[in-house]
Amino acid sequence: MRAALESAERPLSVDELLEAASRRVKGLGVATVYRAVSTLLAEGWIDAVEIRGEATRYERADKGHHHHFQCEKCDRTFDLSGCLDNVRKLAPPRFRVRQHSVTLYGLCAGCAS
Repeated sequence: MRAALESAERPLSVDELLEAASRRVKGLGVATVYRAVSTLLAEGWIDAVEIRGEATRYERADKGHHHHFQCEKCDRTFDLSGCLDNVRKLAPPRFRVRQHSVTLYGLCAGCAS
C-alpha cells in the first residue's frame, strides 16, 4: 500500500489504491486496503482528502500544505502546488482563519484534449 501511495502523483480513492496495489500483490482484497488505510491514517503516514460529493481519497502526509483539482469528466483528483496568497484576507474583519481548503473543478489535461 505504501509503495502505491509513494508512486502516486495524486490522491487515490480506495478503489484506485486497490487497483494500484493489486499490480504488486496478487489476490489483494478491498477489506485489506481498508485495514491498511486505517492503519496508515492512525500512524499519520497518510492524510484523507475530502471533496464534497466524492469518495474520500488518500495521499502521503508529508506533502505539506497544498490544494486540489477535481476533474469533472474522469473524476480523478490532482494535487496543486502552492497556495493562494490572499486566502486569509477573504475572511470578514476580526474573523480568525485556522485552516482552509481549496478545490478547483474542471477538466484535466487528458480530458480537455
